[in-house]
Amino acid sequence: MRSARRRFAVLAAALATVTALVPAGPAAAAAPREVCGPAAAGFARCFSQVDSRPSGGRGVRGQAAPGGAAPLPSGYGPADLRSAYGLPATGGAGETIGIVDAGDSPTAEADLAVYRETYGLPPCTTANGCFRKVNQRGDAAPLPPVSGTWPVEIGLDLASAACAQCQILLVEGDDPAVDSLGIAVDTAVRLGATVVSNSYGITESRLIGDFAAYYDHPGVAMVASTGDEGFTVPNAPAVYANVVAVGGTSLTKADNPRGWTESAWSGATSGCSAWVAKPAWQADPNCPGRTVADVSAVADPKTGPAVYETTIEPGWTVVGGTSASSPFIAGVIALAGHHDQYPDASRLYAHAAQLNDTVGGDNVKYEECGGDYLCTATPGYDGPTGNGTPNGLAAF
Repeated sequence: MRSARRRFAVLAAALATVTALVPAGPAAAAAPREVCGPAAAGFARCFSQVDSRPSGGRGVRGQAAPGGAAPLPSGYGPADLRSAYGLPATGGAGETIGIVDAGDSPTAEADLAVYRETYGLPPCTTANGCFRKVNQRGDAAPLPPVSGTWPVEIGLDLASAACAQCQILLVEGDDPAVDSLGIAVDTAVRLGATVVSNSYGITESRLIGDFAAYYDHPGVAMVASTGDEGFTVPNAPAVYANVVAVGGTSLTKADNPRGWTESAWSGATSGCSAWVAKPAWQADPNCPGRTVADVSAVADPKTGPAVYETTIEPGWTVVGGTSASSPFIAGVIALAGHHDQYPDASRLYAHAAQLNDTVGGDNVKYEECGGDYLCTATPGYDGPTGNGTPNGLAAF
């Protein structure tokens, strides 16, 4: 009988082969568009996707903005996400969210200003000390050149943070090389980040141990996106045992007591590590190694947040992927004020009963997995959504 690790490795290979053989067609044309394509060896890719539907990618949804101004953009705004996850509008003063990305977004601060003004949030600028942008060495200049389409990722990261009163520290790696991003993480911590969000990753292999130290900072909560490839081989840094791995959901309004319904997003990566040992606080039965995810939030680009970005995608778009859920969960951790209690994700397992348990949906696109929890959102812990989504701050 084959071992669990071999079963998952074989399945991952089969998934990759079948994906490559699927022909393009009308349905594929309407599929979300990946912001970052495949990355070369030693380089990370971002995990954001733009909603490509004509009615979803741009335009307004008709709801008046604060103060009776022009209608709000398509996509969820801060008030929507606070409603969906039971979060307060204030809190987090004194916390700093570190956002690590590759390359510069020349318009990041100006775009953030438009976003926050649109939704009635307090200004977050260099002038008032709320916003700071530096290179991977911690200097305000010289900033790195723009790296491909990463400015869209940066716009999403800045828009997705749940904590309106937190300070934002954007650290821009020289490029998407794993070492550059790791150095940027170290810099974010050195400059005072209390929570660091990493919305990128590389496929797990024997080499990931070489980069693990970048994400080991006791006293600082380290958060990372699981990825957008569905059920497959996990990604680092999310797979590291001391990182909170954030999966993704589809989130829609509903006529029920919560006012929302949630299911596993089909793109959210989950998987069983062949290289990282099972943490003591993780007890799921069908994976002998580290399982991802730990927790989740909205990531489906068809139900994603509104993003304003002008370097690559001028204007308003709806952007998702687990690049949306990672900075959002980072913001929730900052709101709760317990960043020093995240040497790993164990807190979210101890308080799992205080999360929204997401049930329904799976992340296997081309192969059946028999409804196993590793790829299906079942009651209790499961791979795509982890222990669930925020239900207020009690679990955090």
